[in-house]
Amino acid sequence: MLELARGISQWAHGFRNGVIFLFNTGEEEGLNGAHSFITQHPWRNTIRFAIDLEAMGVGGKSSIFQNVLFCGRTNLDLYKQTSQSWGVETYANVAKYPSGQIVSQDLFLSGAIKSATDFQVYKEIAGLPGLDFAFIDSSAVYHTKNDMLKLLKPGSLQHLGENMLAFLLHAARSPDLYKMAVGSDDGKERNKPIYFDVLGMYMIVYPQHLASMLSNSVILQALLLWTTSLVMGGYPGVISFVLSFVCIILMWLLSLGLSVLVAFIIPLISSSPVPYIANPWLVAGLFGAPAVLGAIGGQHIGFLFLQKHLRKVISKRMENLSITQKENLVKWEAERWVFKSGLIQWLILLFIGNFYKVGSSYLALVWLVSPSFAYGLMEATLSPVRPPKQLKITTLFLGLTVPVLLSSGVVIKNPGSTPEWLGNVILAAFIASIVCLMLVYLLSYVHISDIKGSIMLSVCALMVLTLIAIATGFFPTFTEDVARTVNVVHVVETNRGSAQSQEPSSYISLFSFTPGSLVEESVRLKDEGFECGRKNTLDFVSFTVKYGCLSFKDTDAGWSKSEIPSLDVESDSSADSRITRVLVDTKHSKRWSLAINTELISDFSFEVDSEELVPTGEKSSVDGRHIIQFAGGKNSPTRFHFNLIWRKNGTHQNNLESSPLLLKLRTDVNRVTPKVARVLEKLPRWCSLFGKSTSPYTLAFLTSLSADF
Repeated sequence: MLELARGISQWAHGFRNGVIFLFNTGEEEGLNGAHSFITQHPWRNTIRFAIDLEAMGVGGKSSIFQNVLFCGRTNLDLYKQTSQSWGVETYANVAKYPSGQIVSQDLFLSGAIKSATDFQVYKEIAGLPGLDFAFIDSSAVYHTKNDMLKLLKPGSLQHLGENMLAFLLHAARSPDLYKMAVGSDDGKERNKPIYFDVLGMYMIVYPQHLASMLSNSVILQALLLWTTSLVMGGYPGVISFVLSFVCIILMWLLSLGLSVLVAFIIPLISSSPVPYIANPWLVAGLFGAPAVLGAIGGQHIGFLFLQKHLRKVISKRMENLSITQKENLVKWEAERWVFKSGLIQWLILLFIGNFYKVGSSYLALVWLVSPSFAYGLMEATLSPVRPPKQLKITTLFLGLTVPVLLSSGVVIKNPGSTPEWLGNVILAAFIASIVCLMLVYLLSYVHISDIKGSIMLSVCALMVLTLIAIATGFFPTFTEDVARTVNVVHVVETNRGSAQSQEPSSYISLFSFTPGSLVEESVRLKDEGFECGRKNTLDFVSFTVKYGCLSFKDTDAGWSKSEIPSLDVESDSSADSRITRVLVDTKHSKRWSLAINTELISDFSFEVDSEELVPTGEKSSVDGRHIIQFAGGKNSPTRFHFNLIWRKNGTHQNNLESSPLLLKLRTDVNRVTPKVARVLEKLPRWCSLFGKSTSPYTLAFLTSLSADF
């Protein structure tokens, strides 16, 4: 950003618009820097467009993964409305090497990626339009000790710099920024831009209404052609159509089934359920090979049923042909139907994507139109000979060139989750889907070729060898350069009510967001008294650890009871509605997370020196709790009042054993206690501490307030 500021300063005399460079702090603590700027800085009302430069890795192309339209804030109705896709269109036109995929945007906005960027503040609080960029390569080192400047590839910075410099210079001179006005909600959906780059050299952008028009046209024409074809083919043609669709179903079932089976096998034979973290190419053997093997096998089973049907039809219609000629016709006609079955699956996906206005449905459009055009041109228009001949190789290359070219920018990312098999199943299903979708036309050529056996033997051998390699530990799951993220936290917990009313429990918690057990790590810590398992569930307020290791040995040093936060009920009135006033004291901590039971509490407000910080009004909740995270500066308050407004049916009888928790508080202290220091020293060198806004510091205090006080 400093280099960009230096670069554009050379041309600043010709600018119509100012360019503000905002260096945010506190993003991982809760997007604090962005929030402070957009709510407090005097320049906040002058912003027309925001650009967020993010990183989810340490290299690769800096690509658009979120294009934000106008969100409802501004009073610029006096000016004419500018295109809602101004940002992405301008970037596509002026960037030297434009990079961006609406597939990434659809994935990010779907909630599949549990993360947020500073742009969330600009979008939701300020209502600003803009673009969100990010690096994504080498994400395994993200937020680890290896997330260092020296690992950032110079080419990535050059790519970002050249693109962004050209965009900023154009935006600063553009009169359109000042003319931007808010469009209606209907206009947003209609004008939502569809965008994708082609090999990072050119970007295609067009509005949603054009995408819908193209998709509707293709769907109607495809339905008309298929209906006409089936009517002309009669009953045998309908049966052939059904059997070709069975080929697709069997292809998906066996491809997914075999890949998912491998996903379940991996945790049983490997020390880690994700053995491909340090060596991503292992994914080809672990999931790619079984996906291809299952796709070929499933499609071939359907191919045999299709041949059986066509053999009967051709024998009746062409009795004068020799047996050899009939068999050749059966194979060639079956091959054609299997090829055309690929058109069916893409037609279904196009219909679904167009119905729900999914931007990524452009992929279904190109994977349907291009092979259809190639088949019609090469197999019908230029070869109108009946009976049919074998499919031409030219048809395959002509049909797949454009789809492969336009799909080249889509990036596969390895997911990670719990339980141990879930991340592998997601990855296996994703790769199997890619295989079934993108190889469906190619596979139709395989069934009557001499290389089918060699292909199946090769992919089977690749799968077996890869499984053996990970079972024997030949390729380590983690290395010093690709570390496993772990959290080591000294926890001091008071179970109920005021912190002073209960003897606190002190222990060390060891957990990791990377799938897999901590058995190997705990072996290195055998002298520290750790016990691992899923029974050690731990609620850190902002998230829950469902598998971890706990140690209660030698945990009394490094903290004092005076640091334990308190939740004290000062009043509890039940006039028109029940209102409870709680005094929250976080002691020395300026970073805390608070969970409110929304099944009992309908609303709440904070007070600091009798000043209300959060107005009353319906609050959101997830799993019956509203989570508040706070990270403040040195002058932040540590004592404040908290007003709870109960639901009418929220009053519970005093029953100590069944009373739910009303409030749960976690306060964080950035301090390494003696026990934590020993644990960190003994951890394997391929382990690295992990820190985000939801993660506790190395010393955390937990306290709670029950519903019966």
